[in-house]
Amino acid sequence: MSSHRYAVIGAGPMGLACARNLQRAGIDFVGFDLHTDVGGLWDIDNPHSTMYESAHLISSKRMTEFAEFPMRDEVAAYPSHREVRDYLRDYADHFDLRRHYELGTRVLEATPVDGGGWQLVTERDGVRETRTFAGLLVANGTLHTPYTPQLPGEFAGELLHSSDYRSAEVFEGKRVLVVGCGNSGADIAVDAVHHAASVDLSVRRGYHFLPKFVAGRPVDTLGGKVGLPRAVKQRVDGALIRALVGKPSDYGLPDPAYRLYESHPVVNSLVLHHLGHGDITARRDLAAVEGHTVRFADGESADYDLVLLATGYQLDWPFLDRSLLNWPDDAQAPQLYLNAFHPERDDLFVMGMVEATGLGWEGRNQQARLVAGYLRHKLAGTEAAAQFDRVRRERAAERVDGGYRYLRLARMAYYVNKDAYLAALRGHLARLDPDAAPALLPRRDDPTPVPASASEVSG
Repeated sequence: MSSHRYAVIGAGPMGLACARNLQRAGIDFVGFDLHTDVGGLWDIDNPHSTMYESAHLISSKRMTEFAEFPMRDEVAAYPSHREVRDYLRDYADHFDLRRHYELGTRVLEATPVDGGGWQLVTERDGVRETRTFAGLLVANGTLHTPYTPQLPGEFAGELLHSSDYRSAEVFEGKRVLVVGCGNSGADIAVDAVHHAASVDLSVRRGYHFLPKFVAGRPVDTLGGKVGLPRAVKQRVDGALIRALVGKPSDYGLPDPAYRLYESHPVVNSLVLHHLGHGDITARRDLAAVEGHTVRFADGESADYDLVLLATGYQLDWPFLDRSLLNWPDDAQAPQLYLNAFHPERDDLFVMGMVEATGLGWEGRNQQARLVAGYLRHKLAGTEAAAQFDRVRRERAAERVDGGYRYLRLARMAYYVNKDAYLAALRGHLARLDPDAAPALLPRRDDPTPVPASASEVSG
């Protein structure tokens, strides 16, 4: 084993952020990804991608991009998946990250080694290899294993999950029911309008809907200059959204029984447009399915040729035993400090298991920066690393929620408040920044300077 070599699993946005920060900290690592190119699920040509043709970012480019590598001005405010893929490829090339990766490689199994470190079994072109690393940065994402609930009966038509959806051509001339109204469900229902014979949208709870643009500007770039108390912000922003788009019940949908920001909002006003025009019919939760007929909780029923389940994804790392992740049976997500740091192991980091309105890739990049800084201090044996070890052991179960009462849903189990989360990262980085760590190993020079425009955009 190379005593200081780490493994990064994944080459999507989070994996690339890990690679970049380890590179800057001078920490030796090898990256692995199942696809033959970088970009993760944003590369629709990746056979393991869950992307669909009409997909765009739901956060604007300036709120999503890496601060030291801004997206080009000519890129759309809400880039398409192809623009995002190209951006991630350019990011990897700009910082010379590809040379660290073994692409087209599947990680089959990761097991801890007595005394520290991890043994990885990988497979490439049918050839298996076993290697040992000082630690793992698990960054292969949270949106690859679909959650497929059991239907209340047998459906005789075509049944799809949104992870299998690529193009609206699949809806041509069919009676379509979309189950679930998260961002993907809303996107796909809008896609279906232009091809299907009819489109219904089944929801079991209320959602807050946000428009993508307000006064010509991306909605997530507005506000924030004046810090408001949490309860005041929820009331003020909620009133503004109601003034702009109305209440969900105005369009036949249930109103949410929770305040704004207590669950992930749907950033899509087109679905409301089509509901208001009768192109989409709102339905309640499924009560029974028999043949092509679906009966809903309000007693209404209709017949369908295709049911698409936009029911989200479940946390899953198939190469890691659940018991290694500090993941109690009664918990919906691993219990990790700042959603990344294991309370007992200093060689296992779950990267990117964090969601927050407005966090963007830069927020996740700061998470990777903290991990890289911690590792550099750990290798140097500093008191700052020892102090952080005490914190991560004592506070692993704490949620960085900023006082918000998030819904008890599986997808919200790793949701954080952006401001509180970034403040916690900044607090630790004041002591663990990789640039301030004593040198245990020779520090490799950063091969690529920050673009001159980066400070202008990120400021």
